Amino acid sequence: MNTDKSEQRAVVSLASLYALRMLGLFMVLPVMMLDGQLLEGATPQLLGLAIGVYGLTQALLQIPAGTLSDRIGRKPVIIGGLIIFAIGSVIAATSDTIYGVILGRALQGCGAIASAIMALVTDLTREERRMKAMASIGASIGLSFSVALILGPWLASLGGLSLIFALTAVLAIGGVLVTIWVIPNPPAKTHRDASAVLPAVVAQLRNREMWPLNIGIFILHALMVAIFVAIPLQLVQAGIAANQHSWLYLPVLLVAFVLMVPLIIVAEKRRKMKGVVIIGAVIIAISLFGMSAASQLWHWIVLMLLYFWGFNLMEASLPSWLSKIAPAGAKGSAMGIYSSMQFLGAFVGGSVGGWLMQDYGSGILFVGMGALVLIWALIILQSSAPRYHTSVRLPTSQAFSESRLTELKQLPGVAEAQYFQEENAIYLKVSADVFERDNALAIIESTGE
Repeated sequence: MNTDKSEQRAVVSLASLYALRMLGLFMVLPVMMLDGQLLEGATPQLLGLAIGVYGLTQALLQIPAGTLSDRIGRKPVIIGGLIIFAIGSVIAATSDTIYGVILGRALQGCGAIASAIMALVTDLTREERRMKAMASIGASIGLSFSVALILGPWLASLGGLSLIFALTAVLAIGGVLVTIWVIPNPPAKTHRDASAVLPAVVAQLRNREMWPLNIGIFILHALMVAIFVAIPLQLVQAGIAANQHSWLYLPVLLVAFVLMVPLIIVAEKRRKMKGVVIIGAVIIAISLFGMSAASQLWHWIVLMLLYFWGFNLMEASLPSWLSKIAPAGAKGSAMGIYSSMQFLGAFVGGSVGGWLMQDYGSGILFVGMGALVLIWALIILQSSAPRYHTSVRLPTSQAFSESRLTELKQLPGVAEAQYFQEENAIYLKVSADVFERDNALAIIESTGE
């Protein structure tokens, strides 16, 4: 019971920490292109860069920060990242120029703690509880995104961008206190499913099976940032005052979430993930093409509902797909590349979206993004559907022979098996409905024969 309570406290505190940090990054999305016009030197291109530049620094530091947390500990990296994040928020809050806000947003991205938090979840949870823990983290990110779209316009109406950035700094300092006083101290251990390992990163960069997913999350987050370069201005032109945008986002996001749930169940339970992902991509493309010609308020309501429906489908499905196909012992490294591509997409979406908006207008922006999504859907259509395998890590206290590893590979439900001597652990990819853990443990425990 004490273990259950400790794990529950760890998951809740880490999910809250991740959500609050992402809330601070996302709250500017629906308001930067409107309130940012008051900044000295602001142009659509520079405002787009200010929205997305956090993704560049985050992408560059994501894997190094995770590796550093393996060496000096998770908590020091998380605390240091939150302090850097807070400093960036203060710089953005006190800046009167677009360049100061860009610098602040870049520093926010330098506080790259996502990989350390995910590794800490793995450190603090048992394997049988880990999938639920990761799902809780994923849900917290989705919730923070939804809350940010609703909260951002309201806060901007009270105090502009400065208030949003100031609140973000306060939340970051609160996160430091939570990390110190609430989150349990993890045991000192290495776990290849928790964080990236350089040789495995190099191998996964060469793994062609992963790249459709890496490209997919890159495009998805490029779109997420790019549409907010255009949509807030379009909503104002459609007759909705900036301080009323929250009341549009709220019902749209709620209905989109409800529509997503049945298809996610189909993807997981009936093993139709590839089809569901393609449906999500097509829905997004239709919404973007429609946005290029939208002229009335009801157009935007319907099209944004379609967009967020498709976005939620892909955001939930792609990481699940990746975890199923990542090789044994390489999930942390594959996920590190995936997350870096996600943040890099946010940077490209903001900077390119701002440039297109400034020089060519919103119509070209939406059509170009829609075409890009359709091209990616064709790539996924040619890809193999994911194998429904899960990762299992089994520790061993003795040297593990090749013959015993072969025995493991021959067990029913085992697709892959890798032994890592430096970690004293065996990583398996298995079919959960066939694999018998006790049979694997019997082979492992007999290695001393």
